[in-house]
Amino acid sequence: MSDSLEILRQLRQKIQSRSAKVGVVGLGYVGLPFAVEKAKVGFSVLGIERNNTRVTQVSQAKSYIADVSTEDLYQVITSGKLSATTNFEDVAKLDIIVICVPTPLTRNLTPDLTYVESVTEQVAKRLRPGQLITLESTTYPGTTDEVMCPILERISGLRQGEDFFLAHSPERVDPGNKRYTTKNTNKVVGASDPRSREISAFFYQQTIDSIVPVSSAKAAELVKVFENTFRAVNIALVNELAMLCDRMDLNVWEVLDAANTKPFGIMPFYPGPGVGGHCIPLDPHYLEWKAKEFNFETHFIALAGEINRRMPEFVREKAWRILNNLGVAPAKAKILVMGVAYKKDLDDCRESPAIAIISHLLKDHANLIYYDPYVADITIKDQTLYSVELTDEVIATADLVLIATDHTQIDYLDLVRKAKAVLDTRGVTRNLNCNSDKVTLL
Repeated sequence: MSDSLEILRQLRQKIQSRSAKVGVVGLGYVGLPFAVEKAKVGFSVLGIERNNTRVTQVSQAKSYIADVSTEDLYQVITSGKLSATTNFEDVAKLDIIVICVPTPLTRNLTPDLTYVESVTEQVAKRLRPGQLITLESTTYPGTTDEVMCPILERISGLRQGEDFFLAHSPERVDPGNKRYTTKNTNKVVGASDPRSREISAFFYQQTIDSIVPVSSAKAAELVKVFENTFRAVNIALVNELAMLCDRMDLNVWEVLDAANTKPFGIMPFYPGPGVGGHCIPLDPHYLEWKAKEFNFETHFIALAGEINRRMPEFVREKAWRILNNLGVAPAKAKILVMGVAYKKDLDDCRESPAIAIISHLLKDHANLIYYDPYVADITIKDQTLYSVELTDEVIATADLVLIATDHTQIDYLDLVRKAKAVLDTRGVTRNLNCNSDKVTLL
């Protein structure tokens, strides 16, 4: 048996017996749930996180991610199956390293792989034969093969598929989703050599119900980018329809609800104040950037991004129209924004359209306050705002209540009854039996 086959056999045996030591780099919305899931089934997991506050919270079994219960975190911490550190010193002792670091965009909408490259270099300095490295961060097709592999091989002197194994398995985390979790969401796994593909799929099979192997790391990378591009394009389509319906004095929600009664050939998508989170506003632009390498223009992606980025400005314009009709000048308007998180029932404000809307309104010198049961404060250009207490007086004295995030714990019927005017960007009031004259839908 060749050395590489023996290395593969030994790693497979460790994974099967749960004696493999797993490292998770990045303990955020993807990394922490993954680390806890692996620790719960018996793997010894080391979380590596540069944010010292997060490391302290993990060590004290205090969850800061909604999808990870404090009880589950306490269980794996006290059992000794999960620990956390800020350094890479123990990487050589690990058998599997899963990388879940941010992959942001620059202001020019080009990929910023600083975190991926930095972590890869740290791993490469300590890489030994028999280790598996998987990248879960969303990125453009080619990152694993063209960026990570050369760094790993150059610094370590080892070879992928022979000495170590390298794969891409894009995260599919949907924060706040109670039905689909890390365990029961189909997991795509791809690698550019058969041994890496085999061992990475086997590793993920230990805790995830269904594995979907693909032929290469590039294919796996493109799967995730396409998933989010699909959503971005369809959201942009209904957002553009909302702006057209506004011009035509039609109710876009009525149109979409009726269209979605067709039992075939259509899929429900609804407009909103913009798109938020890490995925939809950012990921499609990775593909747009990569396509230029092949002299190919991705027109749908560019147009979808343009339309979705325009929505906060459209909401601002609609807010001022409502106030003008009420005879309230922008500089004297008191506006209550309901929700600043990018998605309901979360505390996550990443790329939140509500923040963009508030920024626009503050530039117009509006007297603006906000309420969010999950977000205590936000900072916009050195100005910190704090969530107010949602009292009858706060609602009644606002010239306009702007629903930017549709948190489910809010009594929207009561809100509409007490408000002077409501701009609903999420359609959450459209089926309420309330005074519709007060409500303007997006």
